[in-house]
Amino acid sequence: MAKIRVCRADDLKPGMALRVENDSEPIAVFNVDGDFYAISDTCSHEESSLSEGYVDEDIVECAKHGAMFHIPTGEVRSLPATHNVRTFGTLVEDGDLYVEA
Repeated sequence: MAKIRVCRADDLKPGMALRVENDSEPIAVFNVDGDFYAISDTCSHEESSLSEGYVDEDIVECAKHGAMFHIPTGEVRSLPATHNVRTFGTLVEDGDLYVEA
């Protein structure tokens, strides 16, 4: 498992998201009330970036067709998506935020 540096943890404010490139797939990293979560950045309904979606508490809504996902678990919460998205571990070391992919 690789550790991918995202940014300084303090730079990703609550309610914000960042896209991180990874060899296998892009990853969306979110700050939900001070906790960091990472999910696949690609909506499972149609190719669209979830890091560019609308974040409301712990839900991200895909900007393209409105599918919603629970950020901590990757579970789909509304149509048109019917499949969950992959989750990744996150960690903070020496003030830097990392994704485990």
